[in-house]
Amino acid sequence: MKRHFLMMIISLFLTSCAGIDGEQYLDQKPDFDLKTYFNGPVKAWGIVQNRSGNIVKRFDVAIIGEWQGNQGTLTEDFRYYDGATQQRIWHITDLGNGNYEGRADDVLETAKSTVFGNAAKWGYVMDVPVGDTTYRIRFEDWMWLMNDGVLINRSYMKKFGVTVGEITIFMQKQPTH
Repeated sequence: MKRHFLMMIISLFLTSCAGIDGEQYLDQKPDFDLKTYFNGPVKAWGIVQNRSGNIVKRFDVAIIGEWQGNQGTLTEDFRYYDGATQQRIWHITDLGNGNYEGRADDVLETAKSTVFGNAAKWGYVMDVPVGDTTYRIRFEDWMWLMNDGVLINRSYMKKFGVTVGEITIFMQKQPTH
């Protein structure tokens, strides 16, 4: 029994440490140009799931992106289905060669991103309030560009390398008038 439990713990640890390899997306289409996609309005819909897979929040997001040269601002206005609202403003720098950095007031360290073909990976740390407690959580976001201006975002929320929650967001680029 102890051996079975130990093997289960080791297996869980190894799968929680395994990440998605972006190299597999290099030749995938359509090509994801982060600056082009996040220039102008984007509408998004999302859910937050706890570690058991239960949906604990639903939300809509209105996003406006603006770029001047290699500097971009992404304003995200969240409207949660429980009535709460939140705004996050990202300041993004295009470092070239598909690499980006981002900062926002509630992000604790500089977010790093790399674009791979139709995908992009973001990594950052935030303090996330849950009830009366705040948890320091590492986020690993993956975005995949689809046809028709649709972008799918999967965020893996990790504490001590273990996934404690997930966020799924569907985005659609909106026409500019």
